[in-house]
Amino acid sequence: MPDAAASPSPPTGTAEPTGTAAPTGTTEPTGTDEQRRPSVPPAHGPSARPTGQPGAGWRIRTARPDDAPGVVALRSLVHPYLVRGVASTRQMIAQPPPEEDWTAWVAEADGLIVGWASAYRNTHTSVPDFGDVSTLHVHPEHRGRGVGTALLTAALDHLCSLRVRRVRTWVQTGSLPYAHRHGFTPSRELRYSALDLRPAPPMPEPPAGVRLLPLTGLDPYQVHLLDAAAAVGEPGDVPVDATSYSLWRSECWDNPGLDLAAGTVAEVDGTLVALSLVKRDGDRMWSDFTATRPEYRGRGLARLTKQAALHRAAGRGVRTAYTSNDEANAPMLAVNTRLGYRPVASAWSCLRDLP
Repeated sequence: MPDAAASPSPPTGTAEPTGTAAPTGTTEPTGTDEQRRPSVPPAHGPSARPTGQPGAGWRIRTARPDDAPGVVALRSLVHPYLVRGVASTRQMIAQPPPEEDWTAWVAEADGLIVGWASAYRNTHTSVPDFGDVSTLHVHPEHRGRGVGTALLTAALDHLCSLRVRRVRTWVQTGSLPYAHRHGFTPSRELRYSALDLRPAPPMPEPPAGVRLLPLTGLDPYQVHLLDAAAAVGEPGDVPVDATSYSLWRSECWDNPGLDLAAGTVAEVDGTLVALSLVKRDGDRMWSDFTATRPEYRGRGLARLTKQAALHRAAGRGVRTAYTSNDEANAPMLAVNTRLGYRPVASAWSCLRDLP
């Protein structure tokens, strides 16, 4: 999930973004890493299952856990600003949340992963029959051969089988014509940003009565309650208002990439009021979600918690931080600009009705 807003006005911003309909791909999940989308296994078991007609020199099949290194290598090439390591990708494929009916596909050519897409029922929202196609992308040398369309077809067929009626995907700006040809309409613009953590941001000095605590040792259920409260009003195509504790545990707390020592919460009078979550892969990190409870906004707590998280991450070897924000999220964009982030890419959420 991307960063959220941190002002008295409704929060505006977030997602590990979640995919693209175009063969050039975009984001996942994750926070906006990949737009907080971590979990996912092959919906039909660990064995590879061919799907659709193979093209010249390639085939589409369901993903399996041992595809993780190839998937990460492909994502790093197409979307270098997205952060998800091999361990978390393997878990995503092997242990997806059952309530999402998540499934993923790879395009394979000569034994190499050259394309990826996933699709799932979105259970973070109370909006019924809503689904996502996430992070569809194809290796540059294999575009123009029908790989992206085959992946998209597999994803949409899966969502239709779940009786999803409204689907969202994330598309790079240059791929909007492709999305339009496949029935998608642009909705919201997303900005990806990067920050060099050399030198590390200084540890902020919190005001009296505020403590900046690492996630280490905290009760995950209390962090979940903070996360859920802070997500209220988060800008997007649908509200993020129905995330269960089990889903949050699966996608966030139990994610191998979550850095408990770097992730930070702000505490006021014994209450957790703001948070900044860190997911990392080696010396790269993703700000999965930064937000403040509505009643505590306007005090600069989101900036404090994020700066503290960045400082701690840098001290643990992280060299580059990435994040994403809805372009309408002026408060969080201002925080990131103040912290030194620079834009590196953009994408659009795109919507389509299914029969």
